[in-house]
Amino acid sequence: MIRRVVRQSKFRHVFGQAVKNDQCYDDIRVSRVTWDSAFCAVNPKFVAIIVEASGGGAFLVLPLQKTGRIDKAYPTVCGHTGPVLDIDWCPHNDHVIASGSEDCTVMVWQIPENGLTAPLSEPVVVLEGHSKRVGIVMWHPTARNVLLSAGCDNLIIIWNVGTGEALINLEDMHPDVIFNVCWSRNGSLICTACKDKKVRVIDPRKGKIIAKNMEEPISVHEMDPSNGVLLPFYDPDTNVVYLCGKGDSSIRYFEITDEAPYVHYLNTFSSKEPQRGMGYMPKRGLDVNKCEIARFYKLHERKCEPIIMTVPRKSDLFQDDLYPDTAGPDPALEAEEWFDGKNGEPILISLKHGYVPGKNRDLKVVKKNVLDNKAPKKVEEPAIPQKPASPQLTKNEVKLEELLREVKSLRDLVTLQDRRIAKLEDQVAKVAI
Repeated sequence: MIRRVVRQSKFRHVFGQAVKNDQCYDDIRVSRVTWDSAFCAVNPKFVAIIVEASGGGAFLVLPLQKTGRIDKAYPTVCGHTGPVLDIDWCPHNDHVIASGSEDCTVMVWQIPENGLTAPLSEPVVVLEGHSKRVGIVMWHPTARNVLLSAGCDNLIIIWNVGTGEALINLEDMHPDVIFNVCWSRNGSLICTACKDKKVRVIDPRKGKIIAKNMEEPISVHEMDPSNGVLLPFYDPDTNVVYLCGKGDSSIRYFEITDEAPYVHYLNTFSSKEPQRGMGYMPKRGLDVNKCEIARFYKLHERKCEPIIMTVPRKSDLFQDDLYPDTAGPDPALEAEEWFDGKNGEPILISLKHGYVPGKNRDLKVVKKNVLDNKAPKKVEEPAIPQKPASPQLTKNEVKLEELLREVKSLRDLVTLQDRRIAKLEDQVAKVAI
């Protein structure tokens, strides 16, 4: 008689459960645009959801605690002139989010401390460089103010958001539409998936493809026959990958190991309703007291439903094996250092006492972050952080500085509008011809 050996893993019994109805976000008109992004982005303070909008593109930004029915008049971020296709929160500032749109632009927004009280139509900066719609935006994991965008022009651009400059253009590397892009853990490389059925590993600063035709996969897993796009979410702390099928009603999860067979199926969370999109909470936003190892925000047609993944434990003590130190909110590098060739591993934090996003951390980021200096006055809630940096300034001087910042912001806005008007006039002229 042969005894079957069962592989030991602390994640074999991961338990998934949807929250109760009163903890969902209801009456949300999730976008119907045909695009294969997640349509949702989450951080420890806010959940952002791409929604239906007339006359342009918009997305909702809700404080996590604002559950229940969302009023139809709730303010949105609504500066794009075409549908929003992708959104991504900055990993180093929980109030900064980037969006890509069919209008060929990338916009970066500053969200006030307590969320929106009025529609937000003025971005901190508009990044123009794509000639077709922008379907992917992704922040650098360890360098402040570095943002990647990919468009249907088969072009990848890497921006220094603090200066609004496109510093790297990766052209002629993809002959067809780019489906997905991912940074390596320290942000030194990117990996892309393309419609030509090839995966490429690229060194963006050298502008070189360092791996393309990976001859043999180390592991192959047959999925179900549904034709929905798979949205992968990987947790580098636990080496668990979650696969959420768009249009599917399940989340499958696997553990990745260094030894054959490398990929081990763990379990499947299934529900009745298909998912239109999915958000994934960073590890620092989880409840360690409940042994929560992942939290998803599942988009229905008119609802966003959090799904909590836990590992059942009898003890109430902090579970060190489930929560190794994880990436914190502090950047390891400034943008200029990364563009100059430096690399930095994520700065890790312990979750032993939980993670509480506090004002002190935000103020520290605000002092150094160029984004806040460029923000429209409407978005700037606390102007107090500027005072400690120069205590010798009089009240009049502080007011003068604020006015000068506002004038500069308005001047930038006028310049931007002039550019847009010129572009529209060119288009009208071509149509007339």
